[in-house]
Amino acid sequence: MNAHTSRRVAVTGLGMVSPFGGDASDFFARMMRGESAVRWYRHPLTRSRLEQPAVFCPAFDPERAVGRQISSVTDRFSQLGVAAAFCAWDDAGLPRDLAACDAHGVSWGTGIGGTLTIEKGYTEVYELGKNRASPLSVAMAMNNAAASHIAISLGLGGACLSYSVACASSAVSIGEAFRRIQCGDASLVIAGGSEAPLASSVMRAWEAMRMVAECDERTAPRACRPFQAGRTGLVLAEGGAALVLEEWGHACERGARIYCELAGFGQSCDHKHLVRPDAAGQVRAVDAAMREAGLQASDVGYVNAHGAGTREGDAIEISALTAVFGEHAGELAVSSTKSMHGHALGAAGAIEALITVLALARGEIPPTANLEQVAVECEGVRHVMGAGLRHTNLRAALSNSFAFGGSNAVLAFRLAT
Repeated sequence: MNAHTSRRVAVTGLGMVSPFGGDASDFFARMMRGESAVRWYRHPLTRSRLEQPAVFCPAFDPERAVGRQISSVTDRFSQLGVAAAFCAWDDAGLPRDLAACDAHGVSWGTGIGGTLTIEKGYTEVYELGKNRASPLSVAMAMNNAAASHIAISLGLGGACLSYSVACASSAVSIGEAFRRIQCGDASLVIAGGSEAPLASSVMRAWEAMRMVAECDERTAPRACRPFQAGRTGLVLAEGGAALVLEEWGHACERGARIYCELAGFGQSCDHKHLVRPDAAGQVRAVDAAMREAGLQASDVGYVNAHGAGTREGDAIEISALTAVFGEHAGELAVSSTKSMHGHALGAAGAIEALITVLALARGEIPPTANLEQVAVECEGVRHVMGAGLRHTNLRAALSNSFAFGGSNAVLAFRLAT
């Protein structure tokens, strides 16, 4: 790590597509008010009845957001990704006609890629009896499609990489972009992730695992209740988010606005079980991120928790945090914003990193919506409940992403100094 410390990494642009639209500032304001985007979702394509709580983006118009040339040849996960990248690029004050440069690249994450395209192909061929699937199917479904379209659209000539690490995918994509800038392989990387998982096959698969929150149409907005006594599960979501990361000197030279510094990235593998998390593995990832960022327990004011709302996962994450933060744990503000924007699988880490950056930049911490009675097994930290809170001395924050396969990724951000 010492070889990397001379190259600091600035966050200079934020962009997203969310159920509340594409304005990251408005999205954050709604998070601060504890507004839930969870709705009762009736799947439009399946012949059998399929209804679940879910988070979707009903106002998203792909042709308007990314143009007809892109929208006509892409899966929805790519459309969400390109739109989020465009927003981040513009937010960073970068021109769309920037000359191609090998030092500018893409780092993108998705857990399942173009599942909607794959499902549509199977439906057309095996249920509707068409002779063949669309000749665009492979190009639309491949996991690196979003990253490639971002690079092509913005003229980014550096490395264009995609990461698929289940629910840690976009956190890893941001962390690996951080590494590329640290070691001098890039001066600017647009990093993030996108996911469009509301395919009937995906929804039924999660339902079969009994991990989807139990609710009905009336109670759907309160379905996801991380850390709550009696919580019943997660809520699937679509969306995308992007961060523009720049080498510090590069950002300063062009007069960029700097939200904060990405100062540390920790990874680990539980090496215990494919779907059951392990506190010791999470502790190693949190420790690594904090150590690289030069943070002590008392320096960290906020953790945007992975907190998906599952019985076992929430409790294990809190046990990991209390192990790391010790006596400071009781003062550590913790919330899970998945309670409001749902679990976007491979895009979740990017969405939550964006929220963490804005929390740090504004000194405001969003709550865990729907949290009224903290479960006994989730006690030990300062849960943010109800509406968000103002933090007068927020200097550093973490964003946690813990995935099936035992992959853990933690991003450490601190205020620019």
